[in-house]
Amino acid sequence: MYSTIELKKEGRLARLKLNRPAAMNAMDDVMMKELADAFEALKSDTETQVLIIQGEGKVFSAGGDIKKMVDPESPMDIGKVMVDVSRLAKGLYELPQITIAAIHGASAGLGFSMALGCDVILAEENSKLAMNFIGIGLVPDGAGHFFLKERIGVPQAKQLIWAGEVMNTQTALAKGLVDQVIPDGAVGQASEALAQKFLGAPIAAMLASKKILHAQKMSELENVLRMESEQQVAMRQTEDHMEGIKAFVEKRKPEFKGK
Repeated sequence: MYSTIELKKEGRLARLKLNRPAAMNAMDDVMMKELADAFEALKSDTETQVLIIQGEGKVFSAGGDIKKMVDPESPMDIGKVMVDVSRLAKGLYELPQITIAAIHGASAGLGFSMALGCDVILAEENSKLAMNFIGIGLVPDGAGHFFLKERIGVPQAKQLIWAGEVMNTQTALAKGLVDQVIPDGAVGQASEALAQKFLGAPIAAMLASKKILHAQKMSELENVLRMESEQQVAMRQTEDHMEGIKAFVEKRKPEFKGK
């Protein structure tokens, strides 16, 4: 059914795996669409109550596929891509399941935005986390602004977005960006154990609380997604973005000019 992700259901538990290990689970236009489709399908799934999201291979997700962005053969259509990115973020936030992000290796850019949209975030000790859009002259998307603000508030969100630094898990834990740090190699086991704990609890009441809290925020989320889409399209036209991409491909430090 899907070519870049796997979705498996077992009773009341579902597991969604990002499955482009050769590309470090970087999200191309196909994966973004498939994730959006999967979340929208899960919205009407009344049997599944917990969803674990994880990555195949060495990392959770390296974020948006930068190489695909600059591929002269088949460049991604940014306008179309942003529609799917918005569907993905909204679909994730509206899920009637408890969502657990099980991070190992690295979670960056759009991959980090998606993890931040989950209800509980587990990260292995040596994981690297980054909201690093600024490095290529872009703004966070996938509701990165919204999810960061929800977790750490506006002043901290701005500073984190502007810095674009790669964080270790202890820094992320101290900031409230992850909920638990797990020993390396054990996040799969830890996420399964947590899922079973939720399934053994009065989960209908827990999901009702999630619905109440999230419903109040839907109009704000939709507004953020609209603005992120507009600004991302605009930022893609800037000289700084072109320089950021060029520097990334050439593996050198970019020279930004504020244009």
